[in-house]
Amino acid sequence: MEFGFWDVLQIIGALAFFVYGMKMMSDGIQRAAGSQLRNILRSMTKNRFLGVGTGFLTTALVQSSSATTVMTVSFVNAGLLTLVESAGIMMGANIGTTITGWIVSLLGFKMKLSAYSIPLFAIGVPMLFSRRGKFKYWGEFVIGFAILFLGLTYLKGAVPDLKGNTDALAWIQSIADYGFFSRVLFVFVGALVTVVVQSSSAAMAITLTLVYTGWLPLEVAAAMILGENIGTTITAEIASLVGNTNAKRSARIHSLFNIIGVTWMIILLPWILGMLGGFVDSFRDVFESGIKIKQEGLDNTNIINTYKLAAFHTTFNIMNVLIMLPFVSWLVKMAIKTVPEKAGADDEHRLKFISAGLLTPELATVELQKETAHFGEVASRMSAFTSELINSTDAKKQGKLYKKLFKYEEITDRMEIEITKYITKLSNSEITSRTSVKLRSILNICNDLERIGDIYYQISKTLESKNENNQYFTPEQRNNLNEMSQLIDQAFAIMNKNLANDHYDEVNKDDAMEIERDINKYRNNLRKNNLSSLGVDGYNVQSAMIYNNIFSSLEKVGDHIINVTEAVVGEV
Repeated sequence: MEFGFWDVLQIIGALAFFVYGMKMMSDGIQRAAGSQLRNILRSMTKNRFLGVGTGFLTTALVQSSSATTVMTVSFVNAGLLTLVESAGIMMGANIGTTITGWIVSLLGFKMKLSAYSIPLFAIGVPMLFSRRGKFKYWGEFVIGFAILFLGLTYLKGAVPDLKGNTDALAWIQSIADYGFFSRVLFVFVGALVTVVVQSSSAAMAITLTLVYTGWLPLEVAAAMILGENIGTTITAEIASLVGNTNAKRSARIHSLFNIIGVTWMIILLPWILGMLGGFVDSFRDVFESGIKIKQEGLDNTNIINTYKLAAFHTTFNIMNVLIMLPFVSWLVKMAIKTVPEKAGADDEHRLKFISAGLLTPELATVELQKETAHFGEVASRMSAFTSELINSTDAKKQGKLYKKLFKYEEITDRMEIEITKYITKLSNSEITSRTSVKLRSILNICNDLERIGDIYYQISKTLESKNENNQYFTPEQRNNLNEMSQLIDQAFAIMNKNLANDHYDEVNKDDAMEIERDINKYRNNLRKNNLSSLGVDGYNVQSAMIYNNIFSSLEKVGDHIINVTEAVVGEV
């Protein structure tokens, strides 16, 4: 049998088709039901058992354990899930991903899937051109399913059978005859395949296809399946690399869970396979009666072996969950120990919530809102530093405050840039109109918060110049600026409360408008009194100009604060 470069391209192309179909399915359902999936993950995790059910349900729906784990790491990063809650979800995701194996083994090898793909295209394509957003995304899901079926059909046809090439089987059998060491070797092979294709489902499809065509003995394929369980943890680990410490710990829990499970299963593999094989063989007549299509060169034993492999995958993950579930607290402790807290790693110098992997826009908005609320808190700290600077007479303390305000101005610039970059990446995907409005609001909010940082920095430079030139405020001027700062602090408190609300459509701007009116009124009074005092003997004109500059700048801060609340309620 000749097998050349063109045949390799056929296999790679078929696999790419399969992976693309699965991604399209996953993205479609995330866009169509993103908010519901988010609510499921956040509400159904009250205990570890519900967490397992949630992880299973979510993964079964999106057909991607990687999507579930990345989503989970992101939510831990955003502080929406605890480490214990994330452990349950990831355990459930491991069970949910076994559904793919059953779809492939039950449908992929006994049905002519390409015949079912065309009707699915007939259903999905008209949905894709619908003006109704969710209907359109459900169409994406259907088309993704059709492409997945085609990819599986082509993959099945691209992998050659062993007829006329028994030397290949003999070679595989020879390296499979070393017992425990052979199992370890093929675990590494399975992990490598999953890392390369970045999809445990695609790796599973490859393994099942090789079993179906007779290339892999059952025990070798089972060892590869175990390796694929380790390989899939790489996705979560990569997603957590730029996340905060808890995100890294959540990914580490997933890795520890899978590695420990694979370790004990490698030892018990021959006995577990023997028991499962006997169980499936007892229903062999039922399975064989369901096999409608027999291809030349392939007997029903190979197809039965794909059922055994799917059953093994499910059994392993269920057993591992049952064994490890009582030890979730231990897993959390191990994750904390292996991922120690780094000094200053999770402070205000960096983004805290949106750095754990790019999700679909509908799922990412919650992290963006959390990050924007964090941005608001960072910007509002500059008010306290400025008040302290206004009242300080110690040159050394003043120098520290100048540096601190400069640092925070740089932080606000950086945060706006990073959040804008993230939203720009999200905008490359299709976005529902509702999500588009929310992203536009967040962009406007970040712009106003960055302007607040600029204004406070300019105030600090004004005060620095004043102190260098030995200009002084009168007690009344200083008290008035303190009163103005207190009004600004009240406005910041309302703004931060509105930003912290997960449901922007529930925010009422009345309180924010009232404090904005108070700020404007107070600014007008200060301006009027300052102008009327300019002709009074002993009233320093240069100090008066600096004083006017500062209270006018503080009023501008108030303008940007009310702009933030208006953007929150959708008035952009």
